[in-house]
Amino acid sequence: MDSTLSLKPRGKGKGSKGASSSNDKSKLQLLKEWSNWSLKKAKVATHYGFIPLIIIIGMNSDPKPHLFQLLSPV
Repeated sequence: MDSTLSLKPRGKGKGSKGASSSNDKSKLQLLKEWSNWSLKKAKVATHYGFIPLIIIIGMNSDPKPHLFQLLSPV
């Protein structure tokens, strides 16, 4: 299963009108694929990075709490 994307548009027709419309469709398809790929990667990064970010921000706050104080619910 090859998951690499080609940046070259794939045209199916040799005529000037057909090549133009298929070129537009392939550009639109590439845009959809890249936006879908980037949103999936952003979702994973947000999922695994949110809690560590909150802990780091809490550790750099002014009263300097210990790690146990940040992780305890009380």
